[in-house]
Amino acid sequence: MDDTGFPKQGKHSVGVARQYCGQLGKQDNCQAAVSLSVSTWSSSLPVAWRLYLPEAWCQDAKRREQTGIPQAIEFRTKPEIALEQLRQAVEQKVPVGVVLVDAGYGNGTPFRAGITALGLQYVAGIESSTTVWGPGQLPLPAPSRKPGRGAPPKRLQRNANHQPISVKQLALDLPSSAWKDIGWRPGSQETLRSRFAAVRVRPAHRDYKRTEPHPEEWLLIEWPKKESEPTKYWLSTVPEKTSLKSLVKIAKHRWIIERDYEELKQELGLGHYEGRGWRGFHHHATLCIAAYGFLVAERNRFSPSARVGHIGLSAADPPPDFRPRGSPRSPRTA
Repeated sequence: MDDTGFPKQGKHSVGVARQYCGQLGKQDNCQAAVSLSVSTWSSSLPVAWRLYLPEAWCQDAKRREQTGIPQAIEFRTKPEIALEQLRQAVEQKVPVGVVLVDAGYGNGTPFRAGITALGLQYVAGIESSTTVWGPGQLPLPAPSRKPGRGAPPKRLQRNANHQPISVKQLALDLPSSAWKDIGWRPGSQETLRSRFAAVRVRPAHRDYKRTEPHPEEWLLIEWPKKESEPTKYWLSTVPEKTSLKSLVKIAKHRWIIERDYEELKQELGLGHYEGRGWRGFHHHATLCIAAYGFLVAERNRFSPSARVGHIGLSAADPPPDFRPRGSPRSPRTA
């Protein structure tokens, strides 16, 4: 899951607002779209695409009418849009793997819980301030209450001497033996490598409102040798037996989506739409992604990487009554 931005100068294009733009790496005037991609180790392709509408747009009846926003479209946060795309993909039996998201999505406990509720595993980026219970630690159980004094408390407890810690503090407290040098894929000149550590933790987000602690999951941390402190953190629900190298390889695979966006924008004109309407925006993206799908398939047929294995993605057969727009009618239907 990811989103991408399209810088804009005016204020009339559908969904345009001052918001974070990944292309610029800062807040600016832009449109933003949320996408779901399916991926193998060598190729990937968006299979869902939806414009993000800021709340101000959803409440502006005049601009909605001018840009043709359907009445059924209501305000949804980016994580809510992403979960809906995942839910639809599961319902349509799209082949599943591990869901990869950056901290913009992974910071949200409800979003991660939503992925788990769909029966999917994730590797989700988080911020250094995220709190967890370290290896072997748990929140305090509910205290017992003497008979005759009402219903016994059920919620988990904390106190001044028993608190969760931030993932950054946990990383700084790890012994030097916990850090391993791992290479995850070939770069342009040499194998990409860094230092990583992984420990089993329990997320602590508002568990004082729960009767059971959050399940254990992996906390993956990257701390390059030349940096003064760790730089990246992930939470993951992949199986406990997963090796550190496999966990790193999965977490780092989000690079392929950035490549998709770059090629879609620079080579196929994804960012060149000059209309202002909702329907046109999505039609333009659909055509660009369809063209990209064709090129991905051709690349895997004829490039050297095709000798390693097939892309694993295939197009569905068209329905029996399908007729491409503009094609001549058959004699039977003329």
